[in-house]
Amino acid sequence: MKDINSLLWESEKTLLRNHKPAKWPVVLIMGSARSGTTLLLQWLANTGVIAYPTNLLSRFYHAPIIGAKIQLLLTDDRYNFRDELNDLGQKCNYVSENGKTKGVLAPNEFWYFWRRFLTEPCRDVWTNEEMREGMDAKTMAAELYGIIDVFNKPFVTKGMLFNYNIELLDSILDKVLFIHMHRDPVENVASLIDARRRQLGSSDAWYSFKIPEYARLSEMNTIQQVAGQVHYINQAVRRGLNSVDNNRKLVVQYKELCDRPADVFERVMKKIGMASIQYKGPGRFENTREGGVKNRREIEDALRFFDRGLTSGGS
Repeated sequence: MKDINSLLWESEKTLLRNHKPAKWPVVLIMGSARSGTTLLLQWLANTGVIAYPTNLLSRFYHAPIIGAKIQLLLTDDRYNFRDELNDLGQKCNYVSENGKTKGVLAPNEFWYFWRRFLTEPCRDVWTNEEMREGMDAKTMAAELYGIIDVFNKPFVTKGMLFNYNIELLDSILDKVLFIHMHRDPVENVASLIDARRRQLGSSDAWYSFKIPEYARLSEMNTIQQVAGQVHYINQAVRRGLNSVDNNRKLVVQYKELCDRPADVFERVMKKIGMASIQYKGPGRFENTREGGVKNRREIEDALRFFDRGLTSGGS
């Protein structure tokens, strides 16, 4: 992948020099891990109305505009002469394992693309000032809008690596919609603990991006760690969105997406300027954890601990 992306980069730069103004917004999904962000991404992808990073496109993380063109050539029905490439045109489903999907056109978390613009790609925590100094924001925005130009659709992707940097992204992107995916905190904590066991083999191992509060949380027990993780991420997203214009942000509750996806679709379409599009997706999704959380009382106590800290001015 490194060799291919290096070879394509010279051609990508030519496309960047000739990029057009943004026609549609970038839709960035923000929030905690295990809050329903993957379901939201898969659901929006399946509507056919919004483009998204696929497992195929993610391979072209250093030349995504060319990658988008290649994806169209290989998977779009307009170029599928006599079904020669029919097996590549599969639609994505609602199956994932801790955010990981299977299939050429299944949604990808696109982290290689985002981390490419960080001066230290393995580092999770950045201040807005550090990013302004080191990030090639102009190229990043031009590539995102270049993808939009190829697909001629809005482009939805996860942006949770930048949960603490929403104000910066808002200043970089001409057209953007931030969607804060919010889940009942007790359910969110329980799901994150399960993800630790499933993905890392232990509930004691940290799962997902490290956050600025990581050092303090790492000294606490598992439930307190994860409760703090969910609390601080949601706090950071709310704080970041406070400075964002109302027509560039939206809060979606996980329960609402499960129970009334048509209503969520209508709200999203209004925000991105496609209010006339009619919903044709599933009538509901199953929330398997609702009402069935183990250690509920301990989780609630831990969440109250952090809520009290917020109320009293602590962090």
